Amino acid sequence: MAQQLVMYEEELNQITTICEILHRDSNARAVLVIDKNGQAVAQAGEVEQLDVTSLSSLTAGNVAATGAIAQLLAEKEFAGQFHEGEKTNVHISIVGQRVILVVLFDERSSLGLVRLRVRKAAVELTNVLDLLAKKAASGTQPSVFSEITDDDIDNLFND
Repeated sequence: MAQQLVMYEEELNQITTICEILHRDSNARAVLVIDKNGQAVAQAGEVEQLDVTSLSSLTAGNVAATGAIAQLLAEKEFAGQFHEGEKTNVHISIVGQRVILVVLFDERSSLGLVRLRVRKAAVELTNVLDLLAKKAASGTQPSVFSEITDDDIDNLFND
């Protein structure tokens, strides 16, 4: 299982903005950023009709299976995948070896345009993820548990 990605509001907003710009600039239907455990991190576009939870989980499983195929073929990883459907195409890429970027698109866009825009978004995402990793490692951000006192815990269990 992949290491849990620690997310702070500032970086989450930056990642969401990157998704929104990629969605617009690639003319995609939807864009998702998923952690390697299959949890949706951020999304943009037409996601109301999607089962984002299942799509995220299955995509992470797909990436894991493809990673195992890469190992069998003595490859480090396959950084990208493309699935062509009748109505929807799926472009999947691993960004910074930490998250999975999924772009769903149809005839309004093209694989070439999606790949071009994903390249730019991947650089921006990698920068945000690097900052996030440094912030998490330095512990400069207070833990969500830091304001909980021993008295709060006692009160919780004494009710």
